Amino acid sequence: MELSACIVVYNGCDEALRAAQTVLQYTRRHPLTLYLVDNASPDGSGARLEAAVKGGALSTQPGQKVEVRCRRENGGFGTGHNTVLPELTSDYHFILNPDIQLTADTLSDLADWMAAHPDAVMARPGLRFPDGRSQSLPLRRCALRPMVYRQLPFLKFWEKYNRAYLMEGEDLSAPVEIEFCTGSFSAVRTAEFKAVGGFDEHYFMYVEDADLTQKMRTTGKAYLVPQYTAIHAWHRAAHRSLKPFLWQTGSLLRYFHKWGFKF
Repeated sequence: MELSACIVVYNGCDEALRAAQTVLQYTRRHPLTLYLVDNASPDGSGARLEAAVKGGALSTQPGQKVEVRCRRENGGFGTGHNTVLPELTSDYHFILNPDIQLTADTLSDLADWMAAHPDAVMARPGLRFPDGRSQSLPLRRCALRPMVYRQLPFLKFWEKYNRAYLMEGEDLSAPVEIEFCTGSFSAVRTAEFKAVGGFDEHYFMYVEDADLTQKMRTTGKAYLVPQYTAIHAWHRAAHRSLKPFLWQTGSLLRYFHKWGFKF
């Protein structure tokens, strides 16, 4: 079984290198090609990634290789990941954020689980904060009320819709079908990922992972597989500044136009 993974970098080379090292360190059972895509970082991250790989800063094992691709312009998250789409020949591909850290062979575990479940075309592990707390991430389709509440939590009368969005109250201790697979850590069957054309590049940032999940679900099912885990720092830029918030709003409008409005 062949695996591939991609981390898209926009500034912050050091964090991406730490993530890459844990991916290489813990992925043992299957051959792996790890792609590091620099999205035209103004801080010189692309050149630093190339130098790090060329200089041996990332330790690879037999069957592993690291490829750096430097884009000339920042096309956004999905476009960055699509950079390597024509090159992929793996059985399973992993979409990873630079703020992901592995502590076990989660890539092989997820790939093996998906191989044993032919209806699964997309999956994600359980994600935890660096201090060990479990993260509650969206699992249902994007809807207006929970997304507004997550930006404006003083709207307590919409809190119940956010709980449904997170599938609170349902058994999430075992694998379960979901409608939203986060782009911070997703596994996809490579053939289906290529067949749907990868990410929709009309999204610059935010909601493109929800869109990809809907595209992948036209070919099979998406799952949360919580027995396998990873650390996710979860910077949540959209909750801290105006520009990312406006990007997210625009992306959500595009998503509703494409997949139908859900209140």
